[in-house]
Amino acid sequence: MSAASPIVLGITGASGAVYARRLLNVLIHSGYDVDLSISESGRAVWLQELDVALDLQKFDPYSILAKTTPTADKRLAATIELNQPQTTGKLRYFHYKDFLAPIASGSALSRGMVICPCSGGTLSGVVHGASDTLIERAADVHLKERRKLILVPRETPLSLVYLDNLRRAAEAGAVVLPAMPGWYHGVQTLDDLIDFIVARILDQLEVPHALMRRWGSDDSAN
Repeated sequence: MSAASPIVLGITGASGAVYARRLLNVLIHSGYDVDLSISESGRAVWLQELDVALDLQKFDPYSILAKTTPTADKRLAATIELNQPQTTGKLRYFHYKDFLAPIASGSALSRGMVICPCSGGTLSGVVHGASDTLIERAADVHLKERRKLILVPRETPLSLVYLDNLRRAAEAGAVVLPAMPGWYHGVQTLDDLIDFIVARILDQLEVPHALMRRWGSDDSAN
């Protein structure tokens, strides 16, 4: 079952491309439509961290989806079963300089937006309303329309400027969800840590999943 309105995903130049790849895989295979935009720095990080070259000019949307490990596939299969999709979701790509894209307007509905990972520069652009890229403009749209906006920063240590921008984002209505995985859910592999963050993002989007064992639960997704 494909959701009536898409989820907007912006990928920018912070470390943590693996979180975006996993999130995108889960959403698409769980039947959710995704509107995707990737910044130039996001493309560079994707190449450095995942060894995958993305062509932002002649983009093949499904080239960004990747195979996962058997353990991760098992959790993905359980998540797909929860969502009971009849088909995979649709993936639409928009260049980060395309301000005529639907997601640049508040008249285009969405289920919410995620910037994952969210770079410090993108964070600054969002909280100051710069709209220098389509990703920043789409974030501005979600704030003004009072729709869910989830920012996933990955930075350490944090300067006072960065902390102040996070505060401003939260005050403006965004959900600040740092890529800070927990360790209480039976961590055995890197996949467990990745899925912890992706699971928290899915919770914010109200997308059912089976990516991790919840606190106080005896059931394990492993």
